Amino acid sequence: MASLLSSNTNVSSSFVRFSPSSHSQLLPSSLRETLPLPSSVRRRRGPFASRAVLQWNRKPQLAGETPRVVVITSGKGGVGKTTTTANIGLSLARLGFSVVAIDADVGLRNLDLLLGLENRVNYTAVEVLNGDCRLDQALVRDRRWPSLELLCISKPRSKLPLSFGSKAIIWIVDALRSRDAAPGPPDFVLIDCPAGIDAGFITAIAPANEAVLVTTPDITALRDADRVTGLLECDGIKDIKMIVNRIRTDLIRGEDMMSVLDVQEMLGLPLIGVIPEDSEVIKSTNRGHPLVLNQPPALAGLAFEQAAWRLVEQDSMTAVMLEEEPKKRGFFSFFGG
Repeated sequence: MASLLSSNTNVSSSFVRFSPSSHSQLLPSSLRETLPLPSSVRRRRGPFASRAVLQWNRKPQLAGETPRVVVITSGKGGVGKTTTTANIGLSLARLGFSVVAIDADVGLRNLDLLLGLENRVNYTAVEVLNGDCRLDQALVRDRRWPSLELLCISKPRSKLPLSFGSKAIIWIVDALRSRDAAPGPPDFVLIDCPAGIDAGFITAIAPANEAVLVTTPDITALRDADRVTGLLECDGIKDIKMIVNRIRTDLIRGEDMMSVLDVQEMLGLPLIGVIPEDSEVIKSTNRGHPLVLNQPPALAGLAFEQAAWRLVEQDSMTAVMLEEEPKKRGFFSFFGG
């Protein structure tokens, strides 16, 4: 059995269509008519063939009060939290929203690398709290999309002062919320949460009022994701959405990987994105060039853009089951072969 995805709400929730050979589909039924394939979109090899159309006929409607403070977490390391933060943040900026991305992973920060901003980080949040610089000096603006800013908590391989905790990061978010100087308060504050559920996790989730849980379809990641969901709810974060990363439909069809429906049934969370396994991910990471900027667009990059759209409008998608294609019957099948 494989997984077919459809949106819960109206046509405005999505703007990318996938028509892969695996029959995964990420648009509501009202958009399932055949759309023309732009010449800039080439068919990709592998389990996911791409037929995608971006519809930029309107800007998504921002739901909820701003700034929306979203923590991107998982519990388990290596499932794609930082990749998700970089691509969702840049997608939001491309959609016209102002975004501050906070790398809350102390001593092991990587968000600056994925955004290609590692050489421009001169100050961090620790220096802001110590009075060594202003908050606007620690914010690094992306030159490609100036509405995206990066704030790192500390420098690589440095230890966080004992005084830095939940109150410190709440103060930083409150300072961003009340920022009077241009460009003003951001529409989104994305917090890249460290792995685990220790003090770094508790600090990162403190200012958030919603969360995006990133997981992969394996039992270790799902057990950690379920544990993190409980901790988020205990901390008062009830708006929790899910992104399932590194999906391979060839393994799902061979029953070697759990389907998206299995993951959604296990965790019981609203689904805003399904990211296919894509070799372009590691290439973009090494270049410091987020997937969503690739030309022609990468399949995983298109999926991240869809997830960003749903995050803006607080939309979700639902996984349903799709029957397997019947196996081709050969000549000898007539004789029971």
